[in-house]
Amino acid sequence: MAVIGSGPAGFYTSYKVMSKIENSVIDMYEHLPVPFGLVRFGVAPDHPEVKNCQDKFQEVAESPRFNFIGNISIGDHDGALPLRSLVPHYDAILFAYGASRDRKLNILGEDTLKGIYSARAFVGWYNGLPEYSNLTPDLTQGEEAVVIGQGNVALDVARILLQGVDVLRSTDITENAIETLKKSKVKRVRVIGRRGPLQAAFTIKEVRELVKLPSVAFHPVDTSLIPEDISKLPRPPRRIMEVLKKGGNASISTAPRSWSLDFCLSPKSFNPSKVLPDQLGSMSFEKTTLSPDPFHPTAKAIGTSEIIDVPSSLAFRSIGYKSEALPGFEEIGVPFDNCLGVIPNDHLGRVINDNDGWSTSGGGAQIPGFYCAGWVKRGPTGVIASTMDDAFSTADSIAEDWYAKVPFINQGHKSCLGWEGIKEEAREKNCRRVTWEDWKKIDKVEKERGQENGKEREKFTRVEDMLAVLD
Repeated sequence: MAVIGSGPAGFYTSYKVMSKIENSVIDMYEHLPVPFGLVRFGVAPDHPEVKNCQDKFQEVAESPRFNFIGNISIGDHDGALPLRSLVPHYDAILFAYGASRDRKLNILGEDTLKGIYSARAFVGWYNGLPEYSNLTPDLTQGEEAVVIGQGNVALDVARILLQGVDVLRSTDITENAIETLKKSKVKRVRVIGRRGPLQAAFTIKEVRELVKLPSVAFHPVDTSLIPEDISKLPRPPRRIMEVLKKGGNASISTAPRSWSLDFCLSPKSFNPSKVLPDQLGSMSFEKTTLSPDPFHPTAKAIGTSEIIDVPSSLAFRSIGYKSEALPGFEEIGVPFDNCLGVIPNDHLGRVINDNDGWSTSGGGAQIPGFYCAGWVKRGPTGVIASTMDDAFSTADSIAEDWYAKVPFINQGHKSCLGWEGIKEEAREKNCRRVTWEDWKKIDKVEKERGQENGKEREKFTRVEDMLAVLD
């Protein structure tokens, strides 16, 4: 089986398939020379415990039945392998490549003013993702920052902006990010959402951590959006409401920094600074009301036409991610729902031919041998634990199909050579493979670099530097 993507979805599915199907062999393709996807580049640096799943992935990768094929993109450009080249050499292909694009607000000023960043880009930048190594966010233009969206990524961004640099210095955050954060003038962060606290997407761990940040005050939440009697709520929202009602320990009048959760505000425009016309100076929001009521878990936000302005010299867009179709999907007959950003599937990981678009019923004929897991299967939601459950469900489908002898990609043909059947074409297309042993060399040097600075690792932020270790 070929696995496209080396994040949690790819590794967990591989682990389960290898344990369920005797003698199964996994070739995992990753466009970067380094593995682990969002575990390496998306998890906040001050949450090292979340990265412990890498120990399990390491165990999977050490199997003689697993091959890491790093530094090889799937596509039609120079230095990449076309998707069609993989098809003759595998029984199955698993798409587990995550979400590479962030959603935009599409409002005035979004593409023209300085000081507006994608949360995905900012997180990738401080985590050393090569794609964003040149981001250079300017945190010196003012004291007010806005984060639009109220998921865990939004709270991560707020915490990194407010957290003491000395705390971050010992993590695997990049040195470049430390230097930028040291110069930051941000003192107030607003995390803004269209709906209320009972509809927000963040989890208890994230919000509690922010509320307890030393020397950072938490502005009180509008109590009209919290039920008077929270004891009747299910446990997860009840715990969040308890934290929001209690608030933090730091005083707003004396704390050097503060943050707030601002609800029922829908972004309408980014406005220029009066001093610097190309720099963000404020944002306009429309107040919303919640229907059918503020305490309904799926209440919708309805505009009231009342507009307010919020000062901000810095804004981060954190309203979700989206997967994109791989080049070559059409050629090999794999559908893609561009609207939802998912591969149509039966909700158990089997790719289906659903020309009417992806439906909740999961209708449509199964396309033999093609499977999906993670965000490209179900959309960009959930944490690593839910990704694991989702990956196991896809692996169960693969094993079930294999033992039921349903058709796979090359049914009846014995030409499934995997990487061995492709490597000559890869060489001709100037693809340079990085093996698991190569990754371990990069890993070793990163850790050595980190020790020099008193931290776990100092990541390479450029592919060229990663490959230089191997030369």
